Amino acid sequence: MRWTLVRARREAGRCEVNYLHYDVNVGREGVVEVTLDKQANVRLLDDVNFGRYRRGEKHQYYGGRAVKSPVRLKVPHAGHWNLVVDLGGNAGTVRASVRTLGGAS
Repeated sequence: MRWTLVRARREAGRCEVNYLHYDVNVGREGVVEVTLDKQANVRLLDDVNFGRYRRGEKHQYYGGRAVKSPVRLKVPHAGHWNLVVDLGGNAGTVRASVRTLGGAS
């Protein structure tokens, strides 16, 4: 698993959004567990929707606003996924750790 802190200007909203990005490979019936130090948006995206997210376009994802930690997201199918943690454009920082449970490939 690899993670990156990204500072990106999202064109559609014309706002700068910092987000944490994790490359995750998960096997069949796998779960991605995310531990956060505060409330944040947690999104599990395929490559196409991650590209849309980065461009500030409408995108589809699994997850949403996480108010409790840890968050567990069951992947809909095995393969490569992009996990993004952000504060929705709000000021501040968030710490996150990510691991796969069961079905890891």
